[in-house]
Amino acid sequence: MSDTSSTPSSPTSSASTPPSSAPSPQLNTLSLAEERAPVSEADIAAATELKAQANKAFTSHDFPNAAHLYSKAIEKNPNESTLWCNRAYARMKLEEFGYAISDASQAIKLDPKYAKAYYRRGTCYLQTLNHQKSISDFKKVLALEPKNDTVRSQLQATQKLFRKLEFEKAIEVEGEKNPVDRCHEIIAEGGCELDKAYTGPKLNTTDEGKYQITPEFVEGMIEWFKNGKALPKRYVWEIVLGAYEHFIKEESLVTVDIEEGVTCDVIGDVHGQFYDLLHLYSLTGKPDPKHYLLMNGDLVDRGSWSIEVILTAFAYKWLYPKYMYINRGNHEAKDMNSTYGFEGEAKHKHGDQSYKLFAHVFTTLPLATLICPTQPPRTKRANDILSPEGRRRFFVVHGGLFSKDEVTLDDIRKIPRVGRQPGQQGLMCELLWTDPQEAPGRGPSKRGVGIAFGPDVTKRWCTLNGVSGILRSHEVRQNGYQIEHNGLCTTVFSAPNYVDQAGNKGAYVRIDSFGEQQYFQFEATPHPPMKPMAYVQGGLGSMMM
Repeated sequence: MSDTSSTPSSPTSSASTPPSSAPSPQLNTLSLAEERAPVSEADIAAATELKAQANKAFTSHDFPNAAHLYSKAIEKNPNESTLWCNRAYARMKLEEFGYAISDASQAIKLDPKYAKAYYRRGTCYLQTLNHQKSISDFKKVLALEPKNDTVRSQLQATQKLFRKLEFEKAIEVEGEKNPVDRCHEIIAEGGCELDKAYTGPKLNTTDEGKYQITPEFVEGMIEWFKNGKALPKRYVWEIVLGAYEHFIKEESLVTVDIEEGVTCDVIGDVHGQFYDLLHLYSLTGKPDPKHYLLMNGDLVDRGSWSIEVILTAFAYKWLYPKYMYINRGNHEAKDMNSTYGFEGEAKHKHGDQSYKLFAHVFTTLPLATLICPTQPPRTKRANDILSPEGRRRFFVVHGGLFSKDEVTLDDIRKIPRVGRQPGQQGLMCELLWTDPQEAPGRGPSKRGVGIAFGPDVTKRWCTLNGVSGILRSHEVRQNGYQIEHNGLCTTVFSAPNYVDQAGNKGAYVRIDSFGEQQYFQFEATPHPPMKPMAYVQGGLGSMMM
């Protein structure tokens, strides 16, 4: 539902632009040319005109069209290294880092002294957490441009980040105390008392001195945040620990029954865009016995109010554990938080121990949710896949499906998640990282992590598990959502004008007790003058934009 309309969007597959640019030729049907094929003067001229159009689209932040136009230019003149490098940049804006690495590599192959191509590839390696390759490419830029102080400082920052991550891995191997236990110890020792100067909203206390959350506190906290103020550390810990007590009791796959008269809204990526989240909540309504909310991962990173977003969501989880649900996304992970800003923000606002607490509690978030309407469908569609009980049910996960067919709901339910990071392979990684593709079968990930899965893969998996459809997030959609794979896979993204430059709408999906879905759209909301990724450590924020 747009802000100016009272009618939800029609659930058609034309609801959004295509999810991404076309695959790189080398990832599709063409191989990288070992030798340069001759190109006519007419094709060179056509490629130059297409490049100008692509540049204009890029400047207008129309990144999908820019990538498409660069692709057409490459078809005319595949020998021009700048076309490959420019398309790499467009794909970086689309977060297609795997494709961008391939494009930049081809630009380097055509021109081994192309410093910008090394720089863009190095940036992609950084974004996909391949720090050693990133360092290598930044060193190559400096070999070509020894006086480039900007790249030199970025190289130093990347080296520092890599050393820090390696050090943290070593500490984990040695066995650092569980942050939840440590925070409880600090509280018991009197090391995290409430600041007496604090004048904001107050948590209630029981006769035993334990804190309790109320709707009035949450409303007051939101207003406090809107005024640019921070909660005291003790309240931050209480909210996170309060939510943790519910997450830790949930399985890796949570089942949510939608009784008659109840609806559930599925919300996609929010990415620290707090003011957009408040606008979104004004549209969905707060969680209550007749209306559930399910946030489908990536609440943090990139946006510079990630603390406010995650504390608001966790406060609702503490307050309404049976009406508020939160899935883990690929950004609820240590390596992503170190790179994309949440670690820096959490430490800046509430200190090192608070970040450690968040990082551990992120590992307790469920990996997926099975939404189960309790009423039979009013009308059965020809392609309906129903549960064994003859009802619709929907698998909600941040990323997508798997590199093998036989994964069952029980397999997902049994995944050990607490204290674990997604890594680069395995079921948890694939749940949080994979993306749909138009082509059948499976293919390489355009991101460089996980895989891509086709409509046949989706249909086989849904049929095997009696699932009516997959709702996933993880990717920008220009109109906020897109129905794919013959209606079996829907992407929903809830961060409008993503990182202040994508120009996309946000959306959410409402499911009722009969398994009917409605699609609602909304526009971005103005926010205070702070750039995205303001807290990225080591001055790397500008590279991530």
